[in-house]
Parts: sequence; C-alpha cells; structure tokens
Amino acid sequence: MCKEALKKEDRNFIAAICKEFGNDSGELITILHRIQEHFGFLPAEVQQCVADELSIAVSKVFGVVTFYSLFTMTPKGKHPINVCTGTACYVRGAEAVLSEIAAQLAIKVGETTADGKFSLSCLRCVGACGLAPVVMVGEKIYPRVTAGEVSSILAEYE
Repeated sequence: MCKEALKKEDRNFIAAICKEFGNDSGELITILHRIQEHFGFLPAEVQQCVADELSIAVSKVFGVVTFYSLFTMTPKGKHPINVCTGTACYVRGAEAVLSEIAAQLAIKVGETTADGKFSLSCLRCVGACGLAPVVMVGEKIYPRVTAGEVSSILAEYE
C-alpha cells in the first residue's frame, strides 16, 4: 500500500532499516527512531510503509508514534526548541520562559515558525533537575534559563 505514497528511494530506505532489525515488530521503537532521524518526522505514509514491512497493523505503528513524545508526525523546525516543564523546571520558572519563547517566535507549543527555522515543544523531564529550568535547542542544553535570556538564546540561531 505504501508503494503509491512514497518515492522508491524512500521505500527502499524504510525496507533497509526494517530488514536491518530482522523485520521484527518487537524492534518497532528502534526502527521508528532510525526512520525519524532520516525523514525528520513520521507522516502517515511512512507509518504505513513501516507497518507493511513489519507485517503489522498501521494502527499499532500509529499508536506507538502518538504515545511517545519523541516521535512527531509533523516536520520540526531547523532548530527545535524543547522547554522542560517537569516539576523542578516548572517550579523554577519554566512557564515564564516558555511563554517568552512563544511570544518572541509568535508560535504556540507544537508549532513551527513560518520560515521553518524554529519549532517549539515541551518535555516532561530532561533529567537535569539541578540545572532547572532547562531549555534545549537541538542537542544544546541551556541551564537555569530566565525569560530575560530568551532573546540572546534565539539570537545565536539567527
């Protein structure tokens, strides 16, 4: 079924990743991570191809993609911003930081700027509670961020 939805090279890439893990549906999360690294997100047609390759229902793939917050079905910006809103970060001001980022970028959580440069998401915990509140831009971690520092952080990516 995925034959009509994707280019041949994309189908071949998905098939190769699935084959690398023995087309084992028990490796679904690992397979989806690898495929998302390549495509940047997991749209419906990619999920259908994975389901076809693993001989499982697309609803199972969709369930995993929608359950785990690290998976996304929409493209992320070139510089994805994640604000930790776990307890320690929240208590230490993450909400104000999140609001300031959203205001400066004129987007809401879950959205991407019109130019595709930034996307904004929340995480429940990044495991760096001693550095709260934490903001991640891509893989770079910014510790003890205040709303007043948001402009300078965003300026690094202009």
